[in-house]
Amino acid sequence: MIELRDLEPGDEEQLYRWRLEPEVERWMSDAAVPDRGAHQRWFVDLLAGDDGRGWMITRSGKPVGMLTLTGLASHHRRAAWNWFVGDADARGRGVGRAAQVLGLDKAFLDLGLDKVWAEVMADNDGALKLQAACGFLREGYLRDHVLKNGKRRDVVLLGMLAGDWRARREKARADLVEARLIAP
Repeated sequence: MIELRDLEPGDEEQLYRWRLEPEVERWMSDAAVPDRGAHQRWFVDLLAGDDGRGWMITRSGKPVGMLTLTGLASHHRRAAWNWFVGDADARGRGVGRAAQVLGLDKAFLDLGLDKVWAEVMADNDGALKLQAACGFLREGYLRDHVLKNGKRRDVVLLGMLAGDWRARREKARADLVEARLIAP
């Protein structure tokens, strides 16, 4: 089963190791992997929960990735959506789809947000397809928006509104329960 659990202080090291993985790092919009100290400060801030929340994605109890919502302190009732599957063995097994459904419940049901939005590298076909399948809509396209490894990269803006999620939630969850990816 795929589940989300709150991040814990001991998760920082695993997240940093995943961040160093080429298959994870290549899709991050940061210019480079942050040094360990910067990563630790980011993690401490995320755990404090003042402006963001984070969850470890687990598969059969084993950590396999992370999902975050940031920008929660804003009065706009929206948040930036970020996620990745860090464990190579968990990729392509429905983990990302299940984590997103569980995360959308956290965003809209638990936190009462009106919108979540994401920036995805335009050439990240897998993430774009997966997020579209979960109901995210393309809201914009930013040309040469990110400088990554000395090369300019385009970014696609995606968004989901609370009403969009309410309209598709039941079927999305039922499909995952039937596939035995999440608990009923």
